[in-house]
Amino acid sequence: MNKRTITFRVDTRKTKALDAIAVGIDRDRSYVLNEAIDNYLEVHRWQTAHIKEGLRQADAGKFATAREVASAFARWRK
Repeated sequence: MNKRTITFRVDTRKTKALDAIAVGIDRDRSYVLNEAIDNYLEVHRWQTAHIKEGLRQADAGKFATAREVASAFARWRK
């Protein structure tokens, strides 16, 4: 894997929290940051894929019925 150094500013509380996590798992800060970035990218890809799929379904005219929407809201209210 090709690696590249990047620099960015982060608030002191976050640095301390990252360092505490690193100590807790016996890793360095770079490892923790790489894991965090991997997780962020994975979530972003998942979200983007689901949005695109929703748009594809909408373009195809596949919408939830009023009854399906009401049923979903009823489940969420519980």
